[in-house]
Amino acid sequence: MSDAVGMEQSLVFGLDIGTRNVVGTVGYKDEDNFVVVAQHIMEHDTRAMLDGQIHDIGRVGRTIKKMKEVLEAQIEVPLKEVCIAAAGRVLKTVTTNVVFDFPEETVVTGEDIHTLDLLGIEKAQNILQEMNDTKYKFYCVGYSVVKYFLDDEPFSNIESHKAQRISEDIIVTFLPEDVVDGLYAAVGQADLAVANLTLEPIAAINVAIPESYRLLNIALVDIGAGTSDISITKDGSIIAYGMIPLAGDELTELIVQHYLVDFKTAEYIKLQSSMADKITYKDIMLIEHTITAKEVWELTAPVVEKMTSEVAEKIKELNGGQSVSAAFIVGGGGKIHGYTEMLAERLDLPKERVALRGEEVLQQVIFDQKEKEAEKDPLLVTPIGICLNYYEQRNGFIMVRFNGERLKLYDNNNLTIVDAALQAGYPNDDLFPKRGSELEFFVNGAKRIVRGEPGESAEVYMNGRITNINSPLEPNSDIIIEPSTAGPAAVCTLEQLEEYSADTVSFVVNGSIIRCPKFLEVNGKLEMPSYEIQPGDEIETRSFYTVGQLVTFMDVEVSKEHVILVNNREANFDTLVYENFTIEWTVISYKSSAYMPQNLTPAEEELPEETEMAETASAEATETAATEAAGAETAEKMAAGTEAASTEATENAGTETVATEEASAETPAEAAGTEASGTEASASSDETAEANLLEQEPGTIGILVYINGEPVRLSGKSHYIFVDIFDFYPFDLKASNGRSIITNLNGQNAQYSAELKAGDQIELAWK
Repeated sequence: MSDAVGMEQSLVFGLDIGTRNVVGTVGYKDEDNFVVVAQHIMEHDTRAMLDGQIHDIGRVGRTIKKMKEVLEAQIEVPLKEVCIAAAGRVLKTVTTNVVFDFPEETVVTGEDIHTLDLLGIEKAQNILQEMNDTKYKFYCVGYSVVKYFLDDEPFSNIESHKAQRISEDIIVTFLPEDVVDGLYAAVGQADLAVANLTLEPIAAINVAIPESYRLLNIALVDIGAGTSDISITKDGSIIAYGMIPLAGDELTELIVQHYLVDFKTAEYIKLQSSMADKITYKDIMLIEHTITAKEVWELTAPVVEKMTSEVAEKIKELNGGQSVSAAFIVGGGGKIHGYTEMLAERLDLPKERVALRGEEVLQQVIFDQKEKEAEKDPLLVTPIGICLNYYEQRNGFIMVRFNGERLKLYDNNNLTIVDAALQAGYPNDDLFPKRGSELEFFVNGAKRIVRGEPGESAEVYMNGRITNINSPLEPNSDIIIEPSTAGPAAVCTLEQLEEYSADTVSFVVNGSIIRCPKFLEVNGKLEMPSYEIQPGDEIETRSFYTVGQLVTFMDVEVSKEHVILVNNREANFDTLVYENFTIEWTVISYKSSAYMPQNLTPAEEELPEETEMAETASAEATETAATEAAGAETAEKMAAGTEAASTEATENAGTETVATEEASAETPAEAAGTEASGTEASASSDETAEANLLEQEPGTIGILVYINGEPVRLSGKSHYIFVDIFDFYPFDLKASNGRSIITNLNGQNAQYSAELKAGDQIELAWK
């Protein structure tokens, strides 16, 4: 035992939670042998379990805790994890074939085999869901590979071989999730975490029928108190599992009724009947009786006949409708008098081919503990098998509960909560903050997108404490995610547009430059600056004013009795004026926010030449902003008060523009040329948008990234994070099967929340 204590990290604690007894075993594997360093058998205080299923979690939890304390005292090492096996009357098995193709010929690794196993489990789960006609939700509690195939050829072991295709026949076993949950809850109450979960018949067969025997068609029957677990081998593999809810307790209950004793005394009578000729006991009236073993046998014979008949029927069902070549019996219930003989008769086998297996199946088990209470007993077959199964099927698997659903994931030492979410099929949009709906509209023919406001991130809890989605995944943890929320929808007004604040048109009025914001038309209609833009709106900037609108903007009173001149030609309030047009009028009065003469800069002083004006337009942005602020209120009044006039003016714009351009050929022509070139440039830009996508700023039409060498265009958003690629790239997240995803961004491991930029190189694959 001292050697085992020194190997604290490698000790395995196996627990067989039976209907009547709880059997605990602690040991470690030493080459081909399993060394038992501690073991203990403990009865339930009450009937807390029925038919292999926990009915009183609290009582079973307390029994497990006592067992843990006893074993810890034996080995002087704290036990934190336990391997368990499940049983129950509602057992389902599915046999299926699954194939995994490599892109090219590849050396098969252990991880590839684990992936294949998980694909088989997933396929079996889908089959079970389709055929499930019960109210139960089933969970995988064990599986066995019947046969491997390497490039469609059968192989006993495919690891390290080269192949382009691997496949397997696999049998997967399921129990209702509430049965599994009961086991986990009871173990949790004993301050233990589940290291591995298997099925009791799988555990038993790993010990009772060595691989060398599995070429034969053999049935293994593990008779407990509440259930009889059955396994079938053939051609070197385990081909079927089954279970019936008839076992030792059926006999005990009969003895209780017949001899008027409590359940514990009845158990004593049953066991003594196989060990002694006479049994002495006291009934509930405290009257002492002595009976013979033969009397007990005669009493229980009808029940034994019923049990063996149903077991034989189940064996034939699992074996394709025919009997087996031999049957092995293990478990405490296997000691029932006459059981093996009756089962042989029901299976049409010679008596010697149905045998109780005990000490002879434990040849590779070394007992190295102080207490040898159950050494070489058939009762130990299952708990030792539970321990051995840990070495065969742990394979780095961890189990967690995600939003109430139990998951089994392959642990690559890099699992995060995101990996569990992906395997559970949790929507990635519910993990990360969602922006409110975007506002899409058009400005001068170009698409414009305004992003909504971000919402709140998902609230992530692991074992009751708040954490984040990138936190390392803890085995047996309970994960709850409350979905992220969407923020407010995007809102934008005309005055918030860059075109409103930065795009201006200049006029020379009475020798001074006046800069005015360009008007914005929405769907052909002039709107106020406070107009709230709607989806699909088409907004155009107007590069002209009417004289009347200019008067309103400057907030002056102009005499209509005196001549108004535009480019030295007589005009009126409806005359259109364009960039750099000269206007002369007579001002009657200046209102409160008017452009006063003393506050204006003479045109010849500020802009001695037309070309200089163009070059210094950017430098005068501050002055423009101040001007707009002073006239904002006036501009709104102008837009509202002159809309009708401007509409009429717009309809006649073509005629008046031609006439004006003839009278003042130089400046209008240049303005027209500028507008034309701008339109052409816009059209050209639209035509080459896709080609120049990498050079564009994210947020307009999208970004182009490369996923596994393929160009993928991300669109519809103004900002992208790594997880968004799953909305654009055909990657099946449901095919995880416990595997983690390789997520590389520009050659580096990437978090799911990493921001993406145009041209990013992304590698995405199942590990």
